[in-house]
Amino acid sequence: MPIPQTGNPAPDFQLKDQNGNDVKLSQLRGKNVVLYFYPKDNTPGCTREACDFRDEHSALGAAGAVVLGVSPDDARSHQKFATKFSLPFPLLVDPGNQVAGSYGVWGEKSLYGRTFLGITRATFLIDTEGKVARVWPKVKVDGHVQEILATLKGGAPAEEPKKPSATKKAAPTKKVVAKKAAPAKKAVAKKPAPAKKAVPMKKMAARKSAARR
Repeated sequence: MPIPQTGNPAPDFQLKDQNGNDVKLSQLRGKNVVLYFYPKDNTPGCTREACDFRDEHSALGAAGAVVLGVSPDDARSHQKFATKFSLPFPLLVDPGNQVAGSYGVWGEKSLYGRTFLGITRATFLIDTEGKVARVWPKVKVDGHVQEILATLKGGAPAEEPKKPSATKKAAPTKKVVAKKAAPAKKAVAKKPAPAKKAVPMKKMAARKSAARR
C-alpha cells in the first residue's frame, strides 16, 4: 500500500507491546502520536534512534505526544531491547507486518546487491483527530527526534550552522618598499690654484743681468 499522505486518516490498528499490553490507535485520540517504524532491535542505527526518543521522552510528553515503536521483531526481542536501554515507550509486535504494510513501509529493499523484504525507517506524526499531520518517509537518525519536537511545537527545526568553507587565504599583498635614493654627492668645489705672485720689475731686471754674467 502507498504511504498515507498528510491530512488523510491514519490507518487504525490494535497491537500488543513488549509486555503483552494492547495498544489501539483510536484509543489515543486527543493526543499526538509519534508512530515510528524501524528495521531491527539492538542494531546500531535503531539503537541510536530509540535512545534519542528515550532521552527526549519527557519533552515529547510535555508537547502532548505518545511514542510508539514498530519493527518486525517479536515480543521477546522487544522486551530485551527495551530493558537493555531503559526505553520508556511501547514497542509494538506486528504479526505478518500488517500494520507496516498498511502504512506503506513494508516492501522490497536492497542492500549490497541483495534484495529482501523489510521495513523502511519512517515516522508518522498523527494528530489529535487521528489524521496524518506529517510523514518522514526516509528517516536519517541524527537530529530526527529534535525535528519532531520542533514540529510539535509549531516551528521549523533549527538548521545546523554551516561550517565555513575552507577557502584558501589570499596571500598578503607585499608592501612596495621604495628604494632609498642614494644620497647626492656633495659637489666639492676645487680650490683655485694659488695665484703666482707678481715679481717686481726691478727684481726681474736684476735677475736677467745676473744671468748674463
